Amino acid sequence: MLKSLDPILNADVLHALRSMGHGDDLVLCDTNFPADSVARHTVLGKLLRIDNVTSARAARAIFSVLPLDSFVDQPALRMEVVDQPNEIPAVQAEVQREIDAAEGRSLRLGSIERFAFYERAKKSYCVIQIGERRFYGCFIFKKGVIPPDAA
Repeated sequence: MLKSLDPILNADVLHALRSMGHGDDLVLCDTNFPADSVARHTVLGKLLRIDNVTSARAARAIFSVLPLDSFVDQPALRMEVVDQPNEIPAVQAEVQREIDAAEGRSLRLGSIERFAFYERAKKSYCVIQIGERRFYGCFIFKKGVIPPDAA
């Protein structure tokens, strides 16, 4: 256990988050996502896991150490509900609240069609699968930067 780090962030996840650079994408996905097969195509090349937590709980932990990219319009994306792209399931609304809390402002989730999400996920830095069992608990987060300390 380490001070000031969320205890659900295991060593493998922390290593990946630290290794990512500005503009790299992270996929946070639910238990139904084809995580292992997609993760094999990513930069990291293997699946990471945070077991037994919801999407919102995992997002809170990730945002405690990972800045979102402020240089793009949509640094956070959600998988669209099939045939209902404007529907926002509860799981996505919960993650939206975690994004807003982490950013200290409203930063609306963008959306991406299901199969386009799979293709974009294959080009990401890593995939983290969590214990979320609700449908559409899948997100892509683009890593931002931490500015230098003022002199």
